[in-house]
Amino acid sequence: MTKMIVLGPPGAGKGTQAARLAEHFGIPTISTGALFRSHMKTGSELGELARSYIDKGNLVPDEVTTRMLAERLQADDVAQGFILDGYPRNLAQAAALDGILGSNGIDSVVDFEIRGTEIVKRLLARAAIEGRSDDTEEVIRHRLKVYREQTAPLQDHYAERGLLVPVDAVGSVEDVAARTIVALGAR
Repeated sequence: MTKMIVLGPPGAGKGTQAARLAEHFGIPTISTGALFRSHMKTGSELGELARSYIDKGNLVPDEVTTRMLAERLQADDVAQGFILDGYPRNLAQAAALDGILGSNGIDSVVDFEIRGTEIVKRLLARAAIEGRSDDTEEVIRHRLKVYREQTAPLQDHYAERGLLVPVDAVGSVEDVAARTIVALGAR
């Protein structure tokens, strides 16, 4: 059974690499963004609660996100493992995840490493291709600041537990995927 978290700043390629890892290991990727969209589409109580925050441009509170994740982890398709993309985002969520999983916790945390200047170039290029006017350099730098303040402490948290697997996220999708598989195999 493989239970994994993918970490990395915005633009590091977490979603793309999580999909590759899911295919390689034959397990689902659980993305908080997909959880939010699914719950909002069905109009569930949690979905409506999430929508009330998202529609105002606010982050969905940890409690709501954690409840969605706990429910999702009960599904049959995660019996052989899963990859978490976008959760945990902070130390409080990491503690909540430990509470959900108990002694049957996370096996590895892949940390996709990339420098800030490379991220800005990558995200500006993506914004131009996708026509995303909200991804300006100022917005990107703000997202990186939020990441450093809230999510980066997870690197030390999981390194102390011997779970962190650093991977250089610069290069082609195929090269990064290959480096990731090798790094996970070396554990």
